Amino acid sequence: MKEVIAIVRMNRMNQTKKALVEAGITSMTAKEVLGRGKGIVDFSLLKGAEKGFEEAITQLGDSSRLIPKRMISIVVPDGLVEKVVSTLIRVNRTGKSGDGRIFVLQAKESIRIRTGERGEAVLDEV
Repeated sequence: MKEVIAIVRMNRMNQTKKALVEAGITSMTAKEVLGRGKGIVDFSLLKGAEKGFEEAITQLGDSSRLIPKRMISIVVPDGLVEKVVSTLIRVNRTGKSGDGRIFVLQAKESIRIRTGERGEAVLDEV
């Protein structure tokens, strides 16, 4: 089993959820986070800010400012990792700084609290 953690733009969350469900991945956890990458803020974001996009507005300030993002955590059997990763990339890649990051970690155990089931039986299977 692997845990796939993705940090994505706030405005891509609905598209990401829809694409994951279409790929057969229905179980996930998401939360709002703040962070920043190594890049300098691109002032071409001004157009987005003028249109009222909150993420663009927050990025126009000091380059060390923390930017609102979404962090998604998905635990899947090893065989679904590539499907999850490719779906996340396809939906979230804009080619611009701030598209996000994906991390893949080993998950040692999975337990469904309600039934006590263990292992891959508690995960999505496609």
